[in-house]
Amino acid sequence: MVRAAGRAARTSVWLEDRARRGGRGGGQPSGLDRDRITEVTVRLLDAEGLAKFSMRRLAAELNVTAMSVYWYVDTKDDLLELALDAAFGELALPDPENGEDWRDQLRALARGYRALLVRHPWLSPLIGTYVNIGPNSLAFSRVVQRIIRRTGLPTHGLVAAISAVFQFVYGFGTIEGHFIARSAVFGMTPDGYFHHAMSVVTQSPEAADMVQGSADLMAARGGDTVEEMWERDFEFALDLLVAGIEAMVEKSQSP
Repeated sequence: MVRAAGRAARTSVWLEDRARRGGRGGGQPSGLDRDRITEVTVRLLDAEGLAKFSMRRLAAELNVTAMSVYWYVDTKDDLLELALDAAFGELALPDPENGEDWRDQLRALARGYRALLVRHPWLSPLIGTYVNIGPNSLAFSRVVQRIIRRTGLPTHGLVAAISAVFQFVYGFGTIEGHFIARSAVFGMTPDGYFHHAMSVVTQSPEAADMVQGSADLMAARGGDTVEEMWERDFEFALDLLVAGIEAMVEKSQSP
C-alpha cells in the first residue's frame, strides 16, 4: 500500500462549507463576522503590505485574540483569498447586453483592472497564488468572457484574446503599483523616485549607454510626470490590442 506523502493540497476557501456558512456555528466571539475580518484584512494589506501581514497583527487590529479569528477562518491563506475576492468586488462591471460597443466595454474593464492592481499592490501575487473562484472574481471573469465573445473572434481564439488583454494589464498594473509602493517606502513621490533611479542608473557605463540610446523613445512618450507617461503608454498599448483583435476578426472572416 502506497502512503500519501505530505498533506493534501489546499484548494480554495470557497470550496469549504465554512465559507458558505460564514463561521463555525455557535460560540463565535461577539462583534466579529467574516465580512468585518475581511475588511480589516484589506485595510492592513493596503497600509503595511503582504510581507508584514499576519494573523497576530490582524487580531491586534481587531482588538481580539488570534484564536478568535480562527472561529471564522482556518488559515492565513483563507483570509488572503477572502481579501482577494473582496478587492475584485470594487470593480464596476459593465452589462455586456446593454448595446454598448465591445471596444468601449473592454477598455473600461482593462482600465478598472489596472486601477485595482495599482490601488492594492498586494493583489497581483495573490492572483497568481489562488484559484480565484470567489463570487466577485467569477463575476469579473464571466463579464470578460461575454464581452470577448461579442468581438467576432472565432471560438478557438477567445482565450488567447483574454490572455493578451488582461495579462498585459496584470503586468502593467503590477509594475506600476509596486513602483508607487516602493517610492512611498523611501518617502518619495513617483516622480522623485524615478529621477533618483535614473540618476543612479546612469552611473553604470553599460546602463548609461542604454539610457542614452533610448533617449528619443523616452522623449517621444510625452508627459511631464511619471503618471502621464504611464497613462500614454497604457492607452496606446490598449489601442494596439484592440486593433489586433479587430485585425484577427477580419482575417477570420476573409475567404
